[in-house]
Amino acid sequence: MSGFRIHARVGWLAAAFACVATAFGEEPATAARPFRIVVVDEQTGRGVPLVELRTVNQILYVTDSNGVVAFDEPGLMGRRVFFSIKSHGYEYAKDGFGIVGSAVETKPGGEARLKIKRINIAERLYRVTGGGIYRDSLLTGVPAPIREPLLNGQVLGQDSVLSAVYRGKVHWFWGDTNRPAYPLGNFHTPGAVSDLPDLGGLDPSKGVDLTYYVDEKGFAKPTCQMPGDGPTWVTGLVVLTDAEGRERMFANYAKIKPPMTTYERGAVEWDPEKNEFVKRAVYSGPPETNPGETLSGHTFQHRDGDRDYIYYCNPLPFTRVPADPEKIIDEDALEVFTCLEPGTAPEDGKVDRDPDGRLRYGWKTKARRVDQRSQDVLIKDDKLKPEEALVQLRDATTGKRVTAHGGSVYWNDFRKRWVLLFVEIGGTSMLGEMWFSEADTPQGPWTFARKIATHDTYSFYNPKQHPMFDQDGGRVVYFEGTYTASFSGAKEQTPRYEYNQVMYRLDLTDPRLSLPEPIYQVDASVATGGLATGPSLADGPKGKTIAFYAPDRPGEAGVAVVEVPDGKGGKTLALAGEGANPAPEGSTPRFYLLPPESRLAETTPIYEYSREGTARREYSIDPDRAEAGWRRSPEPVGRVWKNPGPSQVW
Repeated sequence: MSGFRIHARVGWLAAAFACVATAFGEEPATAARPFRIVVVDEQTGRGVPLVELRTVNQILYVTDSNGVVAFDEPGLMGRRVFFSIKSHGYEYAKDGFGIVGSAVETKPGGEARLKIKRINIAERLYRVTGGGIYRDSLLTGVPAPIREPLLNGQVLGQDSVLSAVYRGKVHWFWGDTNRPAYPLGNFHTPGAVSDLPDLGGLDPSKGVDLTYYVDEKGFAKPTCQMPGDGPTWVTGLVVLTDAEGRERMFANYAKIKPPMTTYERGAVEWDPEKNEFVKRAVYSGPPETNPGETLSGHTFQHRDGDRDYIYYCNPLPFTRVPADPEKIIDEDALEVFTCLEPGTAPEDGKVDRDPDGRLRYGWKTKARRVDQRSQDVLIKDDKLKPEEALVQLRDATTGKRVTAHGGSVYWNDFRKRWVLLFVEIGGTSMLGEMWFSEADTPQGPWTFARKIATHDTYSFYNPKQHPMFDQDGGRVVYFEGTYTASFSGAKEQTPRYEYNQVMYRLDLTDPRLSLPEPIYQVDASVATGGLATGPSLADGPKGKTIAFYAPDRPGEAGVAVVEVPDGKGGKTLALAGEGANPAPEGSTPRFYLLPPESRLAETTPIYEYSREGTARREYSIDPDRAEAGWRRSPEPVGRVWKNPGPSQVW
């Protein structure tokens, strides 16, 4: 009898999959469905993907993109079953014995809802690529938001996304791609398109409907198969408008041979008739240092002075070319923001200084960029002082250094700053920790950061923001990355999710994202009290001196310094009272202080200076500022963050 049940259940599963694969509306009767377990975010009530549920006898289930598990285990159905529960960046409550999980009463067609606490600041939404994205939902009668919820373009796994809006649609490209028919798949850049959310596409909170370019067998086909042995990888995807008003799409390619050696780099352009890239140029010089290596990463367009440029984030935007279809493939047009002398490499140790010994950062041709590791070498060799280093990324709470590996930078209109989302290398996981930072210019200062998502002993590399998905004026941003066991040391791979793209969203109003920002020292005629944030400076922060760092919104620092009337027709700075709404009526918060007793890493006391006989107040970290007619507060009024990097913005 037990054998009959097993065969009956296996037969039903096969029939169910045949049903959902051909007609999603035809659902089995409720009593014939598996038991549905839904794991939801206790904060939002939304289903959480990528939650592992494991039985006492080690049967593993993983929630699909709706947060659903279809449970139909012969011998356990109709019983009380305990599941241990874990998920990257989320936690489930422990019981009295310290065991993490929950027991549920299972029955065909039934449901259990389990609430899980999100530790991540970012919210995991869904898997974008691969097979069985909504498998368990369909097995239990839950609708899927995308057209192809089980298998799209015969793609089982995809590496490292690129995206750009071209001719009214989002164009997507990936690296190596797995298929069902054989372990070796597509190694020459498969591609797809989707509609923009405002032009018929899905709300990005629900999913992305990808339409792949496929071959005659229905598998995602190559779109950039350049001549020569080995895979063809692309990077630096750019869309430009030429003199005739035509949109054109470019990228840079690399040819790879075993084990992971690049032997050729060049430029390609999209052919909209063939739906594939065609070669435009081969870059000269060694592949590891030629322009193709420098012009890599995700891109954005920005106007500097009287010219538009394309910036390449690797992961920071320290390389650029003029935003011109002819210049994009011109090796001589490449500029690098660096402190090195032109024509030299970091290992040469030839830094550019003026006659007074002041380091000169600037946009230079025929130059090499300096990343965080190169900075370390230059500092070790006494070529740079630690405070001269351009990139100072560190944890805003602990002060611990954070090394960026891959990421992207885009202007965010909500924050009026450039937002960097990046993965750390060598953190609590090798390539699985996602961070948020922001700066007043593309060149920085990139200083304080906050972790927004963690992946325990798993990788989440080559992440990318999707600015075309920004919502509420940039308040909500979306990003995805490659979820894989590669480089992580993980002993197990997550079924269906392994080697695929996973989407997150980030609400920039979360108070945990309140970071210390540069507070610039300016003339009192420019800003009240001689202190200003970057967004408040009409001419920008370039050349301005950084007095200290402090958040410009409530968070860990909750005491506001506000701009108030001085009683004589002018304005002055003043301390607001503490509380949920500390600013008095008619005041404008300028920045926020930690309480004086705080001992958060890398902070320093700040004092209030009062102008005798007036209501004027100013604030300074200098305890010995000697100016006639000004009186310093006996004790610090709070604490702010010290500037660890260059004193001025380049």
